[in-house]
Amino acid sequence: MDLGPHLLLALLEGCVAAFVLAVTALGLSLVFGVMRIVNVAHGEFFMLGAVIAWWITSLVPDAPFWGFMLALVGAPLAVGAIAVAADALVLRRINYQPEATIVATIGLLYILQQLVLSIYGPDARPVVAPIQFRIVFPWFGYSGYKLVAVGAASLLLLAAWYGVTRTKFGLIMRATQFDRETAQAFGVPVKRVYAAVFALGAMLAAVAGVLVVPLQQAHYLMGLDPLLLSFIVVIIGGLDSLKGTLIAAFVIGISDGIISVFFSPTLAKIIATLAVALVLVFMPNGLFGGKAR
Repeated sequence: MDLGPHLLLALLEGCVAAFVLAVTALGLSLVFGVMRIVNVAHGEFFMLGAVIAWWITSLVPDAPFWGFMLALVGAPLAVGAIAVAADALVLRRINYQPEATIVATIGLLYILQQLVLSIYGPDARPVVAPIQFRIVFPWFGYSGYKLVAVGAASLLLLAAWYGVTRTKFGLIMRATQFDRETAQAFGVPVKRVYAAVFALGAMLAAVAGVLVVPLQQAHYLMGLDPLLLSFIVVIIGGLDSLKGTLIAAFVIGISDGIISVFFSPTLAKIIATLAVALVLVFMPNGLFGGKAR
């Protein structure tokens, strides 16, 4: 067997998976890092992004490019609005208590999942890629949209990094993360910051769902794998480390692509889960996580 073509294909698929996973996991990491809560419904925000993208693009079937551009803006905004409502109606009322929040977001997971099942139905539905071209390698042709998705995800990651590290809102987020009580004493509206961060995390997951839906069909159960992989990435990278989250996303994504091509996707998930177990045993704070405060 000629190893070169298979390895190139595995690396390409791994890069696509890694960038989409990095965007999804970044949202989960931001929510935990700032709010100190575990959002078990994070995968459903990914699913909602894909399903809403299908609905928006179905409104303009004759213009797939513009329909997709509209979905890329509209779906994250809609999901962000749902996240703000969930924060106001549920999370704020239980005062963001970590244990209660886990139970509440499990409930939110099932509510969103069953609502989509009731309204959208059980069928998986495709979205036409906004750009149709192939890149021809000596051994095979490769979808150009996948590389466009990688480029879009990388721009989004750069924008998120800039927003967290170079803007006033990013400074407020980091101050709230470091010491909620002191930030509140200096006039920081902590509850508004929490609502914005929860919405931002949901919107990142939704964007990832929009980017991936031309590659996978929209389905009401499609949030389960992104949720599992995001938890794996965040635990390995460090629960409060954005840098660790991004590095772990690329390691898990690329290894997942390689193992899936040469062996099977199931084996890739098993190895990733074993990696989490080893990290929890030997480095409970993750590879780049700080010490608990």
